[in-house]
Amino acid sequence: MRRKVWTSSPLLIIFSAVMLGMAFASYRFSYILFIVETAIAAASVLVVVLFGVSFKRYINRTISSAISNIYEVNQSYLERFKMPVVVAGRFGDILWSNLRFKKQLCMGRNPVNDNISEYISSRNIEDVADSEGFDMDFDGKHYTVFCTNASDGYICFYIDNTYYKETLKKYNDTRKSVALIVFDNREEFSGDGEEESVRVILSLEEKLLRFASENNALFKSLPSNKYMIILDKVHLDNQIKKKFPILKEIRSIKYNNREATISVGIGADCDTLIESEQKARKALDMALGRGGDQVAVMHKDSYEFFGGVSAGIERMSKVRSRVIATSIARAVSESDKVMIMGHRFSDLDCLGAAVGLQPVIENCYKKHCRIVLDRETSMAQSLIELVEESGQYMFITPEEALRGISSKTLLIIVDTHIPDVVESPELLNRSKRVIVIDHHRKMVNFISDSIVFYHEPIASSASEMVTELITYLGENYVDKLQAEALLAGIMLDTKNFVIRTGVRTFEAAAFLRKRGADTVETKELFSSSLDTYRKKTEIVSRAEIIDGCAVVIADGNTHNIRLIAAQAADELLSVSKVAASFVIFKSNDVVNISARSYGKLNVQLIMEALGGGGHQNMAAVQLRDTTPEKAKSKLIEMLNNYV
Repeated sequence: MRRKVWTSSPLLIIFSAVMLGMAFASYRFSYILFIVETAIAAASVLVVVLFGVSFKRYINRTISSAISNIYEVNQSYLERFKMPVVVAGRFGDILWSNLRFKKQLCMGRNPVNDNISEYISSRNIEDVADSEGFDMDFDGKHYTVFCTNASDGYICFYIDNTYYKETLKKYNDTRKSVALIVFDNREEFSGDGEEESVRVILSLEEKLLRFASENNALFKSLPSNKYMIILDKVHLDNQIKKKFPILKEIRSIKYNNREATISVGIGADCDTLIESEQKARKALDMALGRGGDQVAVMHKDSYEFFGGVSAGIERMSKVRSRVIATSIARAVSESDKVMIMGHRFSDLDCLGAAVGLQPVIENCYKKHCRIVLDRETSMAQSLIELVEESGQYMFITPEEALRGISSKTLLIIVDTHIPDVVESPELLNRSKRVIVIDHHRKMVNFISDSIVFYHEPIASSASEMVTELITYLGENYVDKLQAEALLAGIMLDTKNFVIRTGVRTFEAAAFLRKRGADTVETKELFSSSLDTYRKKTEIVSRAEIIDGCAVVIADGNTHNIRLIAAQAADELLSVSKVAASFVIFKSNDVVNISARSYGKLNVQLIMEALGGGGHQNMAAVQLRDTTPEKAKSKLIEMLNNYV
């Protein structure tokens, strides 16, 4: 509130003078009129005098009070302060300021009667008085302002720390960040002959060198198909803002319909280059674990990801699988018993991988081995029934597993690497020895304390990964049932060998066929009842196409809604010009979104942005404290930003 200072206006003085003039003029005509006008003029003069005295006392009292709050120095000493100082009244109106305040913040003019809020960035003086101070910019300079609450007003001190803040900004802008870069698919181009391979590598290095030059960075080629770039934070922030266009530039390098891609790990916000390089290694592992063709920036406590639009690069060598199999065999041999556990609401891939692995561990390594499973929530009921009909005892409940666990028990997690989504998080927390086998793109909150972490985001399925391991662990212990369970898992995640299939996928399928898997009988594991088929068709019929994506809300009260929603999402991909499908349903007060695509659109990135995850072609998310309609609106907003 601005205080209205009437004494600064000549209106009352002019009015009083006019009234006195009129009174003397009226004396000749009417004595009574003369008396009235003289009385009015006298009253006006009295009001002017009283207001003037009152305001002077107000100013003196406020300034005296303000001065008394700074060790009772006098006003002349306050004027000599080597910083701008201003005194304001209780209504925020400026009563006094020293010369430095006038010069630095008022361009030499007297700010009396201005409001203090104009000089504290429109803040409320009552809110900042007696606080720890606040920073503000004024006329190109940086100040830290401290305001003290006086008895009848406020006194504010302005510390000009422009030099220090600009020095700090320069320091922060020039802090170094290490970026480690890997040429994802160099092996693919190496098969085209040495000359073509050299051309591609030179073209890639030319683009990286230009990127380094444009960002005033150091570029260095490292052994083992790696590169290092050291750049300033200001240039890193600029690239983050642009979302690293270098990824697209590298993809422009093509040969025989193949695109070159790179993975980049960056350690940001570090105090030393050594710390930044260590973070860059972790970030690069994360980028590769998410399928490559992306940049992972590791900050102090979080990751940022950019890119990831291309399909992963298949590794032809099976050396890693053989090494992992040896490590698993050693861990099994050192255990008293083994438990295999997948994710909640297990599907054919999750359960198929477990069913395929269980007899190998139990029969080949003579270790008691069971699959931890919640039968009621599993979406692979057909496989559960097939196993139980065969007379093989494989399954135990999470409660039974908790009663039987010991410090030497080995827990093998399949088809997930996220602690929160396993069948029994409590069992995972109590397990001292854990192995992870998963193909989903790597999430930040992964199981980090495992003794073996076998993660292949390019693999079609967990069943494919387990099939490869079995060839080294004990292939003779796989019979027809296990072979069909593993083949069903591969067929589920590849949509009957349509997506994410590579040479190793078909090699795994060929091995399973050799071990007795019947494709017709395997297909029967996907069969559903007529009622289920009708409900799936009803969901598909209500879908709407938004920017090339099929989106629909399903009835959450439908029995077996998770399985039906997943099947409906798969079915919607067969609709013409649909790049991805999203089925939304509510179950137990949680809104779920099941997402599918054929690879043109990375549904994992979309689901991850909503708090979920998965793979490039198959992902999901669970949202709490919302409705299906709100979830749909949020999803459409994400699609508009992505597509």
